[in-house]
Amino acid sequence: MWVYFCNDQQIQSSITVFMKNLVAADFFLCLCLPLRIAAYANNSEIMSNIYCSFGATAFYINMYASIFFMDFIAANRYLMIVQPLETQALQMVRTAHYVSAATWLCFLAMASIYLIFYLQNFWGQMPDAFTCESRHSSQLSMTYKVIHCVTFVGFVFVLVSLIVLYWKTHQKLRQVQFSSQVSFRSQTFNRSKHNMLVLVVIFCVCFVPYHLVKLPYVFIKPLLHDCTEAQPFYILTELTIVLAALNASLDPLMYFFFCNTFRAQLNLSTRRPQPVRE
Repeated sequence: MWVYFCNDQQIQSSITVFMKNLVAADFFLCLCLPLRIAAYANNSEIMSNIYCSFGATAFYINMYASIFFMDFIAANRYLMIVQPLETQALQMVRTAHYVSAATWLCFLAMASIYLIFYLQNFWGQMPDAFTCESRHSSQLSMTYKVIHCVTFVGFVFVLVSLIVLYWKTHQKLRQVQFSSQVSFRSQTFNRSKHNMLVLVVIFCVCFVPYHLVKLPYVFIKPLLHDCTEAQPFYILTELTIVLAALNASLDPLMYFFFCNTFRAQLNLSTRRPQPVRE
């Protein structure tokens, strides 16, 4: 955050705008973690209601915001590789601001629907088991399933687009290597391919396990007869949420590979003072 928000010498670009929004999403996601820990550690009615209404909603808003901003960064970098002499709409700073604002508004709107239903009908209820899903009525449960289906479709779209962007970057590198172009461009494309691979690996490690488990769990849990049958699925879901939250710790690797300013500031902060010669 210090590099992206407190550095006056940073050049403003579309990829910088997306990076700033990704940093903000990671920061707010980290702020949700103490509330989640407190809800599990103190199984009180007030704390559980606060987490299930505001804490969980904010957590998922920032998680899916991170997912889409990673895709915007990858698409922006791909356009810089394939069409370095042209400026597409996504590469304009104003468009990046509009896209970022629209992304936040879309997720806030979806989360507000769930939050309004919860606050109107279910605040104050204390079920036997501590899960936010155990508080759901049939109406809220249906809304919950619809939201998860929509976000799952969005996740699949982002995952496929990231794989396609990486594959096209790899193909472009092969074309440059087999052509008569200078080796400098070949090295640039090779570095860009490695950077894109870092983004795809971080994305898959953090978010793919959660989406493979969470959506089936949402539909299977109502069919289970008791808590003993649901507990393995619940534990597996919680473990995948840990991986999703780990994204906030792995994104700095992406900042390091994608952003020259980030690398320059990191080198500055770790530089040792040189001895003074007489």
